[in-house]
Amino acid sequence: MSQTASIWLVIVAALVGANLPFLADRHLLAVYPLKASKTLPVRLAELVAFYFAVGALGLALENRLGQIAPQGWEFYAVTGALFLTLAFPGFVWRYLRKHR
Repeated sequence: MSQTASIWLVIVAALVGANLPFLADRHLLAVYPLKASKTLPVRLAELVAFYFAVGALGLALENRLGQIAPQGWEFYAVTGALFLTLAFPGFVWRYLRKHR
């Protein structure tokens, strides 16, 4: 896989992973069925889990392409803020849109 394809794969995975906690209402981590609807703290915990899953995917792809670059706290602050920004459409759909 080329470097460009790897970058787009991580971006698409981040977009899907950031919105999945808000779109899968009765599934924990989009896999385990639940009897009741999820609460906001559960959704935020899922968001953190998906952030680390997408980060692991990015790390694996970077390792496959070459040497892993060391990252400081700034990298994680920026990627966390980007992940929250990508989660905004799902949050709006779940909490701000009127459901009939």
